[in-house]
Amino acid sequence: MGRILSIDYGKKRTGIAVSDQLQIIANGLTTVETSKIFDFLNEYLQKEDVSCIVVGLPKQMNNEPSENMKRVEPFVNRLKKLYPQIPVEYWDERFSSKMAEQAMRDAGLKKKDRQNKELVDEISAAIILQGYMESRRIMSGK
Repeated sequence: MGRILSIDYGKKRTGIAVSDQLQIIANGLTTVETSKIFDFLNEYLQKEDVSCIVVGLPKQMNNEPSENMKRVEPFVNRLKKLYPQIPVEYWDERFSSKMAEQAMRDAGLKKKDRQNKELVDEISAAIILQGYMESRRIMSGK
């Protein structure tokens, strides 16, 4: 079983998280400058077995696509073209940044560390991935 890779795609930075090989636990991996995301993915996908890529779906509270969707959609289309063997799925990313900030507070990180946008993006990607994996477990009855 391959890992699941999660992407919290942003205008400037993109948070990356990955599951363990059993697809149980999500771990933040890194944050990459968005302009270098495909360089990172090419290198990572050559080294690791990835069975699925989950991309945060940017929605507003009224369920309409947020402004970032105009960037995410072309990114996902390119992902599918470059890696046709890897399924790409969307997962609702609403509240992931707020949940990441709360998790950092709960972990006792100092205010200066909590303002680290790269860390927030990485944790957000992990939250998106954990939600996706938990939903799959519920749907499969495991």
